[in-house]
Amino acid sequence: MTITYEWRGDFDNAAVNALHAEAFGHDRTFTDWHAQVHRHSLGWVCARKDGSLIGFANVAWDGGAHAFILDTMVAQDLRTSGVGTELMATAARGARSANCEWLHVDFEEHLCPFYLSACGFRPTDAGLIALR
Repeated sequence: MTITYEWRGDFDNAAVNALHAEAFGHDRTFTDWHAQVHRHSLGWVCARKDGSLIGFANVAWDGGAHAFILDTMVAQDLRTSGVGTELMATAARGARSANCEWLHVDFEEHLCPFYLSACGFRPTDAGLIALR
C-alpha cells in the first residue's frame, strides 16, 4: 500500500465532502472546500492511496505566528494505520516553513492519545464559547 502526502495538494470538493461525512458521521454536504481553504487557510494536507483521497487536514492561520489544525479526517478503514499522524507531521512542516511559531489544535477528550501521544502536541489551557 503506497500512501502519499501533499502540502497544498489539489483535491476534488466531492471527495473531501465524502471523507468529511465519513470522518464526522453526518450526511454529505456540498461545501466548497476549494474556496474555503484558499480564502482562509495557510495550507492543507491531502493523503492519497492509489490516487483516492483517504486523509485531509486543514491548516488555518492568523497570518503570522499561529497556525490551527481543523477538520482532520482519515478514511475509516485506515484509522490507526499512521495516516493521521503523518497528516499532522506534514501540516507541522508546512506551518514551520511559513515561519509560524505555534501549531494549535482543539479536540475532544477521546482524541488525547492521538494528538498528545502520537503527534506530539502538548496540553494547554484554552477557552471556548459555544455560538450555536
